[in-house]
Amino acid sequence: MPRRTATMLASALVLIALLCAGVLIKVPYSEMSPGPTVNTLGDARGEPVLQVSGRKTYPASGHLNMTTVRVTGAEYRMNIFEAVYGWLAHDSVVVPHDTLYPDGKTEEQSTQENAEEFSQSQESAKVAALKELDIPVATQVVVSTVVKDSPSEGKLHAGDVIKAVDGTVVEEPGDVAKLVTEHRPGENVTFTIIPAKTAAAAEKAGRAPEGGEKITIRTAKAPAAEGDGEEGGKDRAIVGIRAGTDHTFPFEIDIKLADVGGPSAGLMFSLGIIDKITPGDLTGGKFVAGTGTIDDAGKVGPIGGITMKLVGARNAGARYFLTPDDNCASAASDIPEGLTLVRVKTIEDATKSLEQIRSGKTAGLPSCSTG
Repeated sequence: MPRRTATMLASALVLIALLCAGVLIKVPYSEMSPGPTVNTLGDARGEPVLQVSGRKTYPASGHLNMTTVRVTGAEYRMNIFEAVYGWLAHDSVVVPHDTLYPDGKTEEQSTQENAEEFSQSQESAKVAALKELDIPVATQVVVSTVVKDSPSEGKLHAGDVIKAVDGTVVEEPGDVAKLVTEHRPGENVTFTIIPAKTAAAAEKAGRAPEGGEKITIRTAKAPAAEGDGEEGGKDRAIVGIRAGTDHTFPFEIDIKLADVGGPSAGLMFSLGIIDKITPGDLTGGKFVAGTGTIDDAGKVGPIGGITMKLVGARNAGARYFLTPDDNCASAASDIPEGLTLVRVKTIEDATKSLEQIRSGKTAGLPSCSTG
């Protein structure tokens, strides 16, 4: 065989081997790309995203779009070619697999966690919106979960409102653990509660739950936590519940959006609610998108996948993007052409910026920078 032919054949075989390796060899990375963006003032799958009853609503034009990120599944493993393509592409990001699914978390576990965070973000969005409008919202401490085989099982239930512990009024979830741990394991602690069904009926009627019944529970010893050593939970009393907060709203607000998880739409839901129940347009008909978690006090928090959300928003037609302060530096490093970033720390910041956008006076908008 001529040397040139042999060389070409060997090169072809090497190339084939490399191609096979690129396809067959899996790497521990996952991909993030722009996901759907939904107008909170509009419809999704044929029904309004925000539905309000028991309160006058007003028509709203323009867009207040929440944004999302698509990610590869927990079980999916990229090959070398896919990873390299993702690294080179402008509209996707390749990240270590453990960034999206830490500690071996399955896709089902991640989906469940995202659903819970999404539900909580809806609750906080409602509270923050109404507080921004000075509309009173009743808040109560509730039983969030009851640990299986714990002293509370069968006595307390998820959704029970905790009014007091040992006669001391409870105002924050942390008060419950503090009062319980004043006991030694084996001692009794008395809860004053409103059963979940009674509380749910009151909430449906738009009023704060009233009354209360006393439940006595014998405390148990807390199990030793990792790193505590042999004496870890020896003297700490528990009853086996996790306390949280619940709210009673003066009118009904439903957020209808399927196949979306995580807490990052909180800010945009809040703004959509405000726009729905106040006259006029927050946006003045402009296309505004954004992201950010929100707490009951209206503070906006950071989110993941900011650069992909910018791309998704701009592709949908957004001209302005409400950006959490803590995400500003990352967002400013790669801004899609035609998109203006607006820095926000609170829901009040967002409404003030929307007023500037609405009036066309955008020169003074708080901006993002890489510094």
